[in-house]
Amino acid sequence: MFRQIGILLLVSAMTLTTMGQDTLPKFTLLNKGSGRIVTSWTNPYKNSVHQLSIQRSFDSTRNFKTILTLPDPTVPQNGYVDTKAPTEHMFYRLYILLDSGKYLFSPAKRPVYDTAREAARPPVREPVKEPTQPAPVAETPRPDTKKPVTTTPTRPKETRDSITDEKPAKDIIDKDLPTRDPSKPKEIPERMLYVKKRDTLIATVGERSLKRFRDSVAFRTKDTLAFNTADTIVIKPFVPKEVWKPSRFVFTEKDGNIRIALPDMGMHKYTLKFFEENNSLVFDIKQIRDSSLILDKTNFLHSGWFKFELYEDGVLKEKNKFFIPKDF
Repeated sequence: MFRQIGILLLVSAMTLTTMGQDTLPKFTLLNKGSGRIVTSWTNPYKNSVHQLSIQRSFDSTRNFKTILTLPDPTVPQNGYVDTKAPTEHMFYRLYILLDSGKYLFSPAKRPVYDTAREAARPPVREPVKEPTQPAPVAETPRPDTKKPVTTTPTRPKETRDSITDEKPAKDIIDKDLPTRDPSKPKEIPERMLYVKKRDTLIATVGERSLKRFRDSVAFRTKDTLAFNTADTIVIKPFVPKEVWKPSRFVFTEKDGNIRIALPDMGMHKYTLKFFEENNSLVFDIKQIRDSSLILDKTNFLHSGWFKFELYEDGVLKEKNKFFIPKDF
């Protein structure tokens, strides 16, 4: 019978712990012993919470560091067991980011010892003693005029809010988090797409904003978008087609020879260098003495494209190319 009573107490304690979780932005913080600090909460605003992180600090007002960001902040009842806390007297708080872009911090608190663990222990059976007959004592009856005294349990000092009052946080979350209509279907989280340019991640776009992003790229640039994987979009930069314009200083005649026509020969010093398409030097002319000069196409050994650089008084004047056709 005592064993059955102990089992019932244990189940009752576990049920009370689950049902006693505070509602966001409040949370429950218990010291379970053996270096285990359990943080738990109830989230009735799952469709409006975008991110939820647990933070820890030695101080109650600053130096908070995030120890965990929940992968799914929409779970109605959730929690975390911290087994790496330096001491059992650390301060904890929650960072809550809303879909509206606003964020808030829950009041900071220290963990309290889990009294439900003591209540769950089975009672110790003591040996039964034979009752002794007490000596009769004469008592004077008196009216029971006192009312039963009730006391309201107070929260330990270390668990009180030490950063901000709870009312502002509650006002914010009640204002920005609409109450979920149970008749409406659960909203599916928006899928995020990664935008890359070559191997560099340049943006993250929600699936609902993809059309607006695509139109922006199309209207402002000539780049194109392509899906590399199911969740990765690659921007392909527009490469304009090269339009060649013949030089008016170095160009090909009808017979295939190269004409060099330079103005103001008496006032400037001109130098000309010729290159293959792979930029290897063919030959150069250190100083051109005539304003009009013809180079025989046999000097270039083969037909095809050739590049040149024309310098005027040591300064690059033009960089272009010309074509020598095949002989028929």
